[in-house]
Amino acid sequence: MGKFKVLVINPGSTSTKIAVYDDFKPMFIKTLSHSLEQLGRFVDIGSQYEFRKDAILSELVHAGIDLDEIDAVIGRGGLLRPIESGVYEVNEDMKRDLKKGVLGQHAANLGGLIAADLVAHMPGARAFIADPVVVDELQDVARVTGFPELPAQSIFHALNQKAVARNFAFSIERPYEELDLIVAHLGGGVSVGAHHKGKVIEVNNALDGHGPFSPERAGTLPAGALVDLCFGGKYTRAEIRKKISGEGGLVAHLGTNQAHEAESRALKGDEHAEFILHAMAYQIAKAIGGCAAALKGHIDGILLTGGMAHNKMVVGFVRQYIDWLAPVKVYPGEDEMKALASNALSVLKGNLECKKY
Repeated sequence: MGKFKVLVINPGSTSTKIAVYDDFKPMFIKTLSHSLEQLGRFVDIGSQYEFRKDAILSELVHAGIDLDEIDAVIGRGGLLRPIESGVYEVNEDMKRDLKKGVLGQHAANLGGLIAADLVAHMPGARAFIADPVVVDELQDVARVTGFPELPAQSIFHALNQKAVARNFAFSIERPYEELDLIVAHLGGGVSVGAHHKGKVIEVNNALDGHGPFSPERAGTLPAGALVDLCFGGKYTRAEIRKKISGEGGLVAHLGTNQAHEAESRALKGDEHAEFILHAMAYQIAKAIGGCAAALKGHIDGILLTGGMAHNKMVVGFVRQYIDWLAPVKVYPGEDEMKALASNALSVLKGNLECKKY
């Protein structure tokens, strides 16, 4: 089985992460930061395409990366139509939906588009995405709400949740597809998923308004009061959406989207900061409890991951409520670049079947 080189592209709101892997060994990793002044020149995310692509190419040339040696380019998946977990080759249908933003505009939408553009100039190279945030494996009963026009949506940190779940399965020498796990991704947004035999059968919509509140998101809100707020004349539609995602959670309560800053304030005696962190952890624990019910109490492990998993105060508060449910493992941070590279390599080596969008 031969060795392969993979270029990974992960566009975020104010940065673009790129990496080159020589098989599973990273040979180049770089985060390109984009200032608000730079991004302010563009009317929307789609119009950032050439700017981001040129920045990537310039950095690769500067690093001496020979693009002709790249076997695949894999981008972070964007807001596509709901799909199953897996690796997908970028095709015309996907490019159309990424450009259109069928479920919304996000910098991640640029990942697959740039990947496809680059491989067009690389002999024999292929363009992929893997486990985008729209992975949808919900069991049917989980989709039903009390408002038929508004079924539950699966939008979550699929890439990191799946990678952590598989890492845990490997560590206990059991197939992921045989396990029942609860994975909580604790980042700027929080998603808590029930993994049943390789499928995420229950998870909150971590994008814009369901589940625990987080550093930047308001989470589930009282519906009646929210309706009154929307029609009260004080806020515009755009302002309400910003309060739900971007200015909610810790930002609304403490004026920061950094959990470590809130923890630092709490450790210095700020009782309000400690109380809000406790409240957030309480909501996370309740979501974990809900996933325990979805799994009917059969839980092989509870996995805490994401940037906030570094936060000992938050993790400590969560564990107070859920330690009795099942063994808890903490995987601080996230390694989306490695997860993307591993997915592409698995296809190139014939260990994983590539799916069609």
